[in-house]
Amino acid sequence: MSRRKRSSLADDLLELAALLPWWLGLILAVVSYAVLHPYAATPVALNPTAGQLGSMMSEAIWKGLATGGQYILPIILVTGAVVSFLRRHKREALVQSVADTASGSALRSMNWQDFELLVGEAFRLRGYAVTETGGGGADGGIDLELRKGGEAFLVQCKQWRAYKVSVTVVRELYGVMAAQGAAGGFVVTSGVFTADAETFAKGRNITLIDGTALQAMIEQARTTRPAERPTTPSPSSSEPVCPKCGSPMIRRTAKQGANAGNAFWGCSGFPKCRGVRSID
Repeated sequence: MSRRKRSSLADDLLELAALLPWWLGLILAVVSYAVLHPYAATPVALNPTAGQLGSMMSEAIWKGLATGGQYILPIILVTGAVVSFLRRHKREALVQSVADTASGSALRSMNWQDFELLVGEAFRLRGYAVTETGGGGADGGIDLELRKGGEAFLVQCKQWRAYKVSVTVVRELYGVMAAQGAAGGFVVTSGVFTADAETFAKGRNITLIDGTALQAMIEQARTTRPAERPTTPSPSSSEPVCPKCGSPMIRRTAKQGANAGNAFWGCSGFPKCRGVRSID
């Protein structure tokens, strides 16, 4: 099942508004009215000269757009703010339910839409800026884009309870990472991964997070102060842990100095954390 396709401008604006923090949507609603209302209230010349006819037509068009827009745009922005607020509340409730259920039943029983919301919130708790891209539904696509330390990371979410996540999924993510120039990627599932998937992820800056690791990631994020929150790596990931902050490390190449051209492990939290490890 794929997500509903939106065809109208109003739907697109509403979805964009819902992606903003709810308070920002309210501020933009007020600003949009304050900007458009003066145009709507400006009178249009009723008896223009021949040379003013074109200008009058243009003013009439803008006045018409502003007259409707001064009400329609704020309504869309306020509606988007309400949706944003409700989504925030739902994400927090999902995190709470998973953290309160040690058996993992809450994680396994939720649908794929809620699972994506949960995963996005888990990364937010780890200090990432998260964009929910809606990657095409339950079966494919990039679901989340993360940013941290000036670098981009891609996430695929797989709410698969009946079977293991295969190497094909990891290969697809790696291909998109290469195409978009992402620094790394994550595949997150409520279940487990095949051995082939784990083998392919090694050395490719892809972190595999299974259901057990996701549960632990959420529990730790809720009990750790924001300034101390490391990103918990999956037990099935081959990437080492930063010796300074505990975050996953990314394979990098030195660009200058005596080690120029040599590969090393650098902290994913760079530049806030400058932890490094040598590659054996």
